[in-house]
Amino acid sequence: MNALKALLVGLILLAGQAALAQTATDQPNGTIAADSQSTPDAAIENRMRAILDEIGGYGDVTITVNSGVMTLRGETAETADAIELTALAARIEGVVQVKNEVQATADISRRLDPAVDRLEARVLQLLAALPLFLVALVVFALIVFIGLSISRLKQPWERLAPNAFIAQIYRQIIRLLFIIGGLVIALDIMGATALLGTILGAAGIIGLAIGFAVRDTVENFIASVMLSFRQPFRPNDVVEVEGHEQGKVIRLTSRATILLSFDGNHIRIPNAIVFKSRITNFTRNPERRFLFEIGVASDADLAAIRKLATQVVADLAFTLPEPEPLVWIDRIGDGAIFLTVTGWIDQRETSLPRARGEALRQVKNAIEAAGVEVPDTTYRVQVMGGNLINVQETEEDAPTADPETPALDVDPGDPDPVDATNEDALDRIIDDERQDEKRSDLLSEDAPTE
Repeated sequence: MNALKALLVGLILLAGQAALAQTATDQPNGTIAADSQSTPDAAIENRMRAILDEIGGYGDVTITVNSGVMTLRGETAETADAIELTALAARIEGVVQVKNEVQATADISRRLDPAVDRLEARVLQLLAALPLFLVALVVFALIVFIGLSISRLKQPWERLAPNAFIAQIYRQIIRLLFIIGGLVIALDIMGATALLGTILGAAGIIGLAIGFAVRDTVENFIASVMLSFRQPFRPNDVVEVEGHEQGKVIRLTSRATILLSFDGNHIRIPNAIVFKSRITNFTRNPERRFLFEIGVASDADLAAIRKLATQVVADLAFTLPEPEPLVWIDRIGDGAIFLTVTGWIDQRETSLPRARGEALRQVKNAIEAAGVEVPDTTYRVQVMGGNLINVQETEEDAPTADPETPALDVDPGDPDPVDATNEDALDRIIDDERQDEKRSDLLSEDAPTE
């Protein structure tokens, strides 16, 4: 057994020696020869000195080379010049390592010399490029002048635009296009078109920042443009913008819509609100319906009363035959049954509130003439002994006329005037205000409406 173990150990040792011998034969075993053509230390030093003399500014730098190791000592005018020496020396053939011990000088005068030299060089470059710059400036000014001249023309901008505001926008676009075109051509003449991308990028960033800052103003401006195209109303139109008082349109400016209320007040609504809101135009359709409510006694013949009210409204001179008047029983209220009465008028000739009032008077007179009571459903509150008591008004409670007061000499049957003279007066006020040419107006009578 021991002999077997010794035999196995011997075989393992022989195998290991064989493997080591094979590995040794795979490695190169020749001597390393030096390059017979390598540059000597003196040649390296001379080559580096020649390069530095040609570059200039390294007069105080000393160079020593020993066994391919280059050592640089001395001072330079700037720190960047000292750092660049390492990369420059490493490129010379035969240099094994570079020791850069060069530092920037502390002498103020020497530190200023490179800056002065660069300034002089740039002044000389500017003087050399001055004729070309003047040519580019003249070309730019000529192109901009042509663009401004075209934009000042009345035609074709006023013919293409629906109003003066849009025409002015067209002119601004033309000016901007010519300015950008002139700038591109001028930079191309000077060989500096690369600056255009930087300029446009900066302009885009600035424009984005300004857009966020004046977002409401931009929204209002865009709404003004859209309203000037859409023209949802005309001057003197009676409109109601959602959430705002009803009034007549005076003008549409680049910022707001100006209305004149029936009380004579100016209403200024921002165009952004007008554009997004519901607009009710009461003037667009000449035919307009008036409506009122009247109550009758609960024991009255409602069918007969409804027929009577319809006939009375239809017989009024200002009521249109088409659409025909309508009367319907609306509801049962306190002490009366209420009917709703409607009729149509031509609002260009008839005042709506006057027509409604006159129709109400005539219907009331006709119902009372037929022997049907039109009850008074109002109540008065009297304070008696500190208690509140609801007392229905009766004939005894009604105030009596002063016997010394003369009676009105008016026939109840005579019709009241219902012409639109009051609206005509408002129209004259609006027309007078629109005559002021100093105030901009985007509304045009010739522009299409939606």
